[in-house]
Amino acid sequence: MEAPEGGGGGPAARGPEAQPAPEARVHFRVARFIMEAGVKLGMRSIPIATACTIYHKFFCETNLDAYDPYLIAMSSIYLAGKVEEQHLRTRDIINVSNRYFNPSGEPLELDSRFWELRDSIVQCELLMLRVLRFQVSFQHPHKYLLHYLVSLKNWLNRHSWQRTPVAVTAWALLRDSYHGGLCLRFQAQHIAVAVLYLALQVYGVEVPAEVEAEKPWWQVFSDDLTKPIIDNIVSDLIQIYTMDTEIP
Repeated sequence: MEAPEGGGGGPAARGPEAQPAPEARVHFRVARFIMEAGVKLGMRSIPIATACTIYHKFFCETNLDAYDPYLIAMSSIYLAGKVEEQHLRTRDIINVSNRYFNPSGEPLELDSRFWELRDSIVQCELLMLRVLRFQVSFQHPHKYLLHYLVSLKNWLNRHSWQRTPVAVTAWALLRDSYHGGLCLRFQAQHIAVAVLYLALQVYGVEVPAEVEAEKPWWQVFSDDLTKPIIDNIVSDLIQIYTMDTEIP
């Protein structure tokens, strides 16, 4: 199973003239692989988010030049399945990954190559646990976003809510945020509010009575959140979408 070559560095790296650094492009591609493979494996959204977070956290601790990023990704999927109690067979992960890189190819035979890859995934999982000091359980923004969407739906008039796909867009923004390292740089509550803020901005939806309120709606959800934090998260999201247009 062949995979594109990787670079090195952190997931948020930027090169000269604000262009994504080579390592950032690698992390984007590999995160996209994790998400697509996760969907084909029937993983739920939280295990996929955990797999992406494990991957990004591992490369915050190590140099990308030292490891095959796609092997790390496959082990991240395997480990995330255990962490989130959605156990996956290594054979299924290998077959889905092989099909991802070789769409017209045949499934791998149960030969020495297959067993070597299986052993690599298992050994890599142990390496990752040591590097991450067994800290592989994360608080994701999903539960916060669900709560905030319910509250916001009650604040807005029904017509305004029904005619704009704010909820669908917010969930899509949250999912796409895992292409980068936002999950490691910002609090889960802050990310949840920021994707909701951006979704409202995209469709020009205003929260009723915000002008008269003592504090902005987003601070009602999270007391320690500030506008600069929201702006930073939104900026990182925009960088991810910019990278998406540049990477085939």
